[in-house]
Amino acid sequence: MELQGVILDVDGTLVLSNDAHAQAWVEAFADSGYEVPFEKVRPLIGMGGDKVLPKLVPELNDEEGDGKKISQRRKELVINHYAANLKPTNGSRQLVLQMQRAGLKLIVASSATSEELSLLLKAAQVDDLLTETTSSSDADNSKPAPDIVEVALKKLDLPPSEVVMLGDTPYDIEAAGGCGVGVIAVRSGGFDDEQLKGAIGIYDDPAALLADYFRETLGEDEA
Repeated sequence: MELQGVILDVDGTLVLSNDAHAQAWVEAFADSGYEVPFEKVRPLIGMGGDKVLPKLVPELNDEEGDGKKISQRRKELVINHYAANLKPTNGSRQLVLQMQRAGLKLIVASSATSEELSLLLKAAQVDDLLTETTSSSDADNSKPAPDIVEVALKKLDLPPSEVVMLGDTPYDIEAAGGCGVGVIAVRSGGFDDEQLKGAIGIYDDPAALLADYFRETLGEDEA
């Protein structure tokens, strides 16, 4: 069937934020007396925070005690410190604009909280373009569970065969695959091709995807 809709991940896909998220975790753990190295956190970015926390310190969860404190501190660091310095991925706004011009229905599917998501979309310079969103509050289980993609599909009101997801992590691929949605992956999130091997296509960044699929629009003004 012809493509009708695109589900968009944000972190690492539209905005260069994965390293910042990992560093925020490191600092949040340290503030509560836990030494968790960046190198251990970074490969987990793309999962929901509720999944990341116990993978790093198994006895913790985000609903009580130190785990809840660390989770809240991480969110504070992202919102109050890191978000202001984030940059868009190469070509993210141009790709979103062209997909809109092509008549595709677009929706954001992120495991971020709604407060974080609004700042991330602003940092990606697409907050004025992408108004249909899903966040952690819309799903019982975060990525790599398929819940957030299922919610996005329902909002799009399209069958999986008419939708692709644009993502940057193996967790996006797993979540979308659970709903029968194929993923076009970008390397801008810092994962290599082996980790992204389940994708139906892999590109360096949104600009490379734009060049491949929408060559006739390159150089076109946004107006």
